[in-house]
This record gives sequence, structure tokens and C-alpha cells, in this order.
Amino acid sequence: MSVCQQLENIARDFRSDTLTAPTDGMLSYAFKASRGDDVYEEDDSTNEFQAKFAELTGKQDALFCISGTMANQIGLRTNLQQPPHSVICDSRAHIYRFEAGGVAYHSQAQVIPVTPSNGHHLTLEDIQKAAVIDENIHYATTRVIALENATGGLIYPQEEIKRISEWAHANGLLMHLDGARLWNVHIATGLSVKELCEPFDSVSVCLSKGLGATIGSVLVGSKSFIKKATWFRKLFGGGVRQCGFVVAAADYALQHNLPLIERSHQLAKRLSIGLENAGVKILSPVESSMVFYDPTSLGVSSQEFNTRAKAAGITLRPGRIVLHFQNTDDAIDKLVAVAESFSKQH
Repeated sequence: MSVCQQLENIARDFRSDTLTAPTDGMLSYAFKASRGDDVYEEDDSTNEFQAKFAELTGKQDALFCISGTMANQIGLRTNLQQPPHSVICDSRAHIYRFEAGGVAYHSQAQVIPVTPSNGHHLTLEDIQKAAVIDENIHYATTRVIALENATGGLIYPQEEIKRISEWAHANGLLMHLDGARLWNVHIATGLSVKELCEPFDSVSVCLSKGLGATIGSVLVGSKSFIKKATWFRKLFGGGVRQCGFVVAAADYALQHNLPLIERSHQLAKRLSIGLENAGVKILSPVESSMVFYDPTSLGVSSQEFNTRAKAAGITLRPGRIVLHFQNTDDAIDKLVAVAESFSKQH
């Protein structure tokens, strides 16, 4: 398949914002990267990028990891000490549902999933009801509260995060943020990345979701935290040797693609309105780049809807659409037209 055909397919692919393709500018920039060994901390491109990222997030230090799952798992393992212990998170959280049971495997920690009482985000009161903060030997004492921003495309109110953080720290608990789509939150709210990270002891930020880098996430925290996290990265098999070109691609994405995320938010809102007008049920507010939908309101199954979308050149996953900056207006129009074709039959 030619590069042009790949780019055309990506423009019509709504499965994930990780499907963006590196641009010619990104590849050219990466080609000029240093060629040192990062395991020996001798790669200039990586060291400079980590320092830049620490400054951006307002933390003392940063560590490049090859995936968001690795960054989250290393972050949680570094925060946790000797079990028994537990981690509180949203019942929809990536660390709970989509990281292959990593918290239990790597950290021997019990996960306490909590369903938000308001249907949108966990409140301090939700967490207080679930947290185990005494030393009763019958329980796994809570050591970490792990929040995710955004969660399923929904923006976590920063004031609520601050409330949770103040209570957590007053009770000796640590705060971890899965900021896989923190760029979207930054664009949607206008808050700086530093402000968004401030309430947390450790933060994992993805470089591919939304931002368009080829690979990787960055874990940030204190100097002592990152020193220990680097040890766990080695233990987990995550030490990458000459990774300068990968990091340089991420650096290019940070410099050039971050402002483009606003376009994915605009496309999501436009698509949501179009689908809803055609009779598709929209399941949650569109606050960033995600649209959750139910086509059965048109009298068809998700499989039927996806099959007709595929025939129109659109690639979907059931129930969730994630927009990225390389999607096109034409792709939006085609998917809305698919919904309208069912609506006319219904």
C-alpha cells in the first residue's frame, strides 16, 4: 500500500487518535537526532526532551517510556511500597480495564474501582467512601489514588481534582494521573499542562494519543521518584538503547501538532450534531475528541451500521469514535450520510 493510500485511509479512520501517521517533517526532524545509549543516560536528544518535559509539567524529572501502559505501571509500582496495599480508581479507568491486570501483577496491589455517583467524574466524597485509610489488618490499605484526565473523553474538573489531592495528601496518600489525553484537556480548558499536573505526585502523559508521535509516553515526578522509576523500567524490560530518533519524533509532535488538537475537538462536535440530527443516540457529552454513540436508535445493530460505514470507506469500532487532527471534513460528511441513509429507511 502506498503512503498516499495509507494517509487516505487514516483520514477516514475513527477508531483511535493513535492512528495518526508521522509527517515528512517529523521523520526529517527525527533523522537528525543524536545516537547515544539511553540506558547509560548518554543520549542527548532523550536527555534534553526529558528535561523539557519536566519543565513543561512542573515536575523535577521525567522518564521516557515506550508505552502509556508501561508509564502507568511503572508510576504505580514506584509509588507503592510493600503490600498489602490498594489503589483507588474510576471503574472506567484504563489502568483497571485495559492494562491486562498490570497493577495486580506488577505491584501486588488490590484495585478498588469506584463508579462516579454523578456519572461524569469521581468526587472527593466518592473516594472517601471507598478509601481504606486505617491500618486494620483485614484490609489492603489505600496508598494511591489514580485519576484519569480525560476519562472517556470527559474533562475532569480541576477544582475537584484539587479537593481530592488536598484530602489525599493530608491522609498520607499519593496521587497518580493517567494523562493519556491530557493534551486534549489542556486545549479544551486553556489550563497549562503544569497546572493540570500540579496536584499529582506522578503523571503519565502519552505522546501518540492526539499528539501524533510515533510511540511512547513520559512519566514525571520528583528526582527520587524518577530515579526509582528508571530502575523499574529496566526491570520491566523497558530500557531502550538508541531511542533518540523516537524521542525526536515526539519532540516534533509536541512543537507542531499540539495546536492541531483543537481541530479534533471541532470535528467531534460537528460529527456528534450530525449523527444526532440523523437519529443516532449520543451517549455522553462531547467535551473533547470522543463521541460515544448508539446506532440501535435507528433500528439497526452496531454491526450493520459499521458494515455500511465500511462500504463508504469509514473504519469504526462499535460505540466509540475518536477524532484526530488527520481526519477530514469529507470523512465526517460520509459518516453522517451513512446515518442519514438508515434514518430514511427507519
